[in-house]
Amino acid sequence: MDFSVVINEAFREIFQSMSEGIIIVEDSGEIVLANPVAESMFGYKKTELNGMPLEKLLPERYRGRHVFLRREFANNPQPRRMGVGRDLTALRKTGEEFPIEISLSYTQITGKLLVMAFISDITTRKKVEDALRQSEEQLIVYAAELEEKVQDRTKALNKTIIRLEEEVKERKKAEEDVRRSLDRERELNELKTKFVSIASHEFRTPLSAVMSSASLVKKYKENGELSKVDKHVERIKSAVHHLTQILNDFLSLGKLEEGRVDIQSENIDLDAFMSDVQEDVKAVLKEGQEFVVIFNGNAANLDSDPRILRNIMFNLISNASKYSGPHKKITLYCSGLGDQIIFKVEDEGIGIPPEDQKHLFERFFRASNSGNIEGTGLGLNIVKRYTELLNGGITFNSEYGKGSTFIVSIPLAVK
Repeated sequence: MDFSVVINEAFREIFQSMSEGIIIVEDSGEIVLANPVAESMFGYKKTELNGMPLEKLLPERYRGRHVFLRREFANNPQPRRMGVGRDLTALRKTGEEFPIEISLSYTQITGKLLVMAFISDITTRKKVEDALRQSEEQLIVYAAELEEKVQDRTKALNKTIIRLEEEVKERKKAEEDVRRSLDRERELNELKTKFVSIASHEFRTPLSAVMSSASLVKKYKENGELSKVDKHVERIKSAVHHLTQILNDFLSLGKLEEGRVDIQSENIDLDAFMSDVQEDVKAVLKEGQEFVVIFNGNAANLDSDPRILRNIMFNLISNASKYSGPHKKITLYCSGLGDQIIFKVEDEGIGIPPEDQKHLFERFFRASNSGNIEGTGLGLNIVKRYTELLNGGITFNSEYGKGSTFIVSIPLAVK
């Protein structure tokens, strides 16, 4: 028995019966061979693809770039996936575009390079992903409603919570305005898509905590174990606080994108303001973390927007706590310098890798060492834009593994 004939027949049978499309291309870009799945996928008859330029299977806008990529692969061939991190589309004979995934391999026959493309039509999967995104949008609405219900049931409202409820109502209205404008503005549409992708992951953990704790509260109440109820009420409040932070980031950025953030300047007593900040951040500190305020008092008053300034300080201090371990020290410095007020937030946290520092204020950017630390990547972008609204500036310095310092300077009077 001639085993070479048997092996060739076996490979031919595998090639013809594969469940994904296979196209073999020589280094000139001409299609040498395509299996039946590939021919059917692109809408061509048997052997009709043979001898055709590969670029004919791509939308015209991609063809020039693809010639360069094909030559680059020929210079350094190695098995890999195409277009990692990007959506790839192909062109049927009818002119219809459709989404695909491609893996590349290669072989050499008589010294000639042949590239093998393994192609999958992912149209169905894309439809499922679109449906999932819609479900995640509904999840955001559900989370906002759940937050309000939990706050009503705790009946432990104070002045701070009342003020937050009013802000949530305003932000809900702003969210509806943002949703209407998303249909008209491409940039905001991309913003929503990216946010839903990130926030959907961030929502799952706190929602699970709320559901499990709510069930346990009911169980302990029925069994008369009231001493255990408080623990799970606090767990619910913590999870809702996390959800609120995510929504606040998104809604704040939406207002900034639409230019709907107005400066409402008033006279601020800096000593009282620093005391308020010190009180506000207690809830976000980790176990044993020490928060110190150092105010030299050479400038007693400031004319600015206290709401925006408080948002800037709270965001920076929350970040300092989040990226620092327990029992670490966080320091807020405040001092006057000419016609400016300088705020510095210094921590002893994990620091920022040097290669990440140039991207730190970009939307949705998270440093490579952030690991499983919760966050959307919006906070510092919002801080920077809020600072600019106050005619100020923000800089930082950081040493990887040892900590970071963020410096905000704003004028004594916002014009």
